[in-house]
Amino acid sequence: MTATPPPYAGLHHRVEGPPGAPVLILGPSLGTSTALWDAVAPELSATHRIVRWDLPGHGGSPASLIGPGATVADLARLVRDLADALGADRFSYAGVSLGGAVGLHLAAHRPQRVERLAVLCSSAHFGPAANWTDRAAAVRREGLAALAETAPARWFTPGFTVPRLVDDHRRADPAAYAACCDALAAFDLRDRLSSITAPTLLVAGREDPATPPAHLREIADAVPGATLTEIPGASHLAPAERPEAVLAALRGHFTDGGAKRGMEVRRQVLGDAHVDRAQAGQTAFTAPFQDFIARYAWGEIWTDPTLSRRERSLVTLTALVARGHLDELAMHVRAARGNGLTPEEIGAVLLQTAVYCGVPAANAAFAVAQRVLAEEAPPGTAPAD
Repeated sequence: MTATPPPYAGLHHRVEGPPGAPVLILGPSLGTSTALWDAVAPELSATHRIVRWDLPGHGGSPASLIGPGATVADLARLVRDLADALGADRFSYAGVSLGGAVGLHLAAHRPQRVERLAVLCSSAHFGPAANWTDRAAAVRREGLAALAETAPARWFTPGFTVPRLVDDHRRADPAAYAACCDALAAFDLRDRLSSITAPTLLVAGREDPATPPAHLREIADAVPGATLTEIPGASHLAPAERPEAVLAALRGHFTDGGAKRGMEVRRQVLGDAHVDRAQAGQTAFTAPFQDFIARYAWGEIWTDPTLSRRERSLVTLTALVARGHLDELAMHVRAARGNGLTPEEIGAVLLQTAVYCGVPAANAAFAVAQRVLAEEAPPGTAPAD
């Protein structure tokens, strides 16, 4: 008899997105919670299984998970434990500030776990250790009320704030917050940056006083192949202040350029010959549309694991008959065969369209499908009447 594993009792986390989609873990900044990603995570969950986590003593995570003298390695271990509990042997990761430092540590020390990495408003070294040890001591003495009052000035550009995040700061456990300060004081990954192999994106808030663009530039210069994006009008918590710009950067990075993965799927479904013809006919005028098709139709919709490719072919054939797109129908009859549909199943789909789309539409569709299926019939085989 197999023993039931004990329930996971580590970091509080929130999971959203299709169960079979690639996992993308989102890490928070010191003093915040999963709410930091509220304006970004729902959009990313269209293509990824999003896992947001809270630092110890923040949001819903127990303060007891870390203590005085904690390190970023300790936090990274908690994230690995979370990934293990979710069955994610490999995952992509994006983190802000301290959450970004956790991502850097994971990519440098556990490269086999990290598929792709994004580091936002963070650093490989957060300045003089005394700044953080002094803050830790003050928080242990006085609590977080006074520090929370200054949070908007440290986190956002003048005139902007997110009350929910400031409240999270105020409600954090002082001992756990101080332990996170200890981790920041001890963190210095500058000598390991060149060992990071995961495709890496650095995102800097151009108005960030805590980790100005120069900090992200230092990482970008050291990590092989890394890219850097600076966001105007953003301070330290860029996902909250400029979510649209952050979303655009992350979506492009974590979909592997979206278009690349989409082109792979497009070739698998439609065949190399068709895609090669489409590519050969591409012009400067049609290129944006081709990119759109590759990125969204093939890179997001056809890769969504909620429906199988067989099921997507059934839906696509019906939609094309309904709208009378017969040229596209011929292409997708071939694709349906490649996706495992039999001629009998294709015929059943078209017969059903006669009921719901109309007899003339189905009649035209049967003519197209019969021609396509006859093309693939063995020599000497007569097509059905």
